Amino acid sequence: MRSSKQRYQRFTRSTFGNIMIALILIGAGLFTILPLIYSISTSLKPLDEILAFPPRFFVTRPTGQNYAALPGLLNSLRVSAERYFINSIMLSVVITIGHVFIAAMAAYVFTQSKSRFMKIAFTIVQFTILFNGYTLAIPQYMIFSGMKIIDTYLVYILPALPSTIGVFLIKQFMDASLPPALIEAAKIDGAGNFRIFFTVVMPIAKPALLTLALFAFRDAWALVPSGTIFRDELRTLPQVMGQITGGGIARSGSAMAATVLLMIPPIAVYLLCQSNVLETMSNAGIKE
Repeated sequence: MRSSKQRYQRFTRSTFGNIMIALILIGAGLFTILPLIYSISTSLKPLDEILAFPPRFFVTRPTGQNYAALPGLLNSLRVSAERYFINSIMLSVVITIGHVFIAAMAAYVFTQSKSRFMKIAFTIVQFTILFNGYTLAIPQYMIFSGMKIIDTYLVYILPALPSTIGVFLIKQFMDASLPPALIEAAKIDGAGNFRIFFTVVMPIAKPALLTLALFAFRDAWALVPSGTIFRDELRTLPQVMGQITGGGIARSGSAMAATVLLMIPPIAVYLLCQSNVLETMSNAGIKE
């Protein structure tokens, strides 16, 4: 009878296999960052390199003129660029906090409830993943018009607060990481649901919350109104940058420079939350 050590060695990859898998993963990682590298490279190209044929991937004579031209393009707008920046930051923060908080509360209810009705409700929540923004655009516009909130900040915030993916992600994490005995002990000590949620559940679910915050901030930062915002004072920075990109091929360098600048906040948030993403993803699929 073979020993356990022999059986373990049988299913262990060879050194060559480990090297090949590492090379494949490194290659896949480099491939995923090619758009970022291309954006940075193009933002540093002078106009003659942008118009060159065949096009070159890397810049040969880097220049900062595309970034230097951005203030002049932004100052030509009807509203100051600072207003657009403040709108984007304010909406991103409010949406991210509300998005994560509401998803966490809903996930806690679904996790702790043993009612058959709640199981049916969670199934219905999962079915809403099938509906995209284009499907909901007309019903949402009719609802917003009836509520008389067209051309206000609420048309940005309200649709972004509910999150099917967020509820599912946090619920699966809580199912895998939240000990029922800990909840029972807190109830025996006299803690109510709100106290349990804030003092027990939230610290344990921190990796899932930060992961969801990363996704929520990314989506909120790129938020562009679709036929519900008409005043320039309420527009966001990505929408204004979109006007720069529509200026023709002569503005391609400045448009790419604006794109690179818009990448910085989501990347910064990712660097702050990256240590929690892997733990959340590994735990979220343990229980169904």
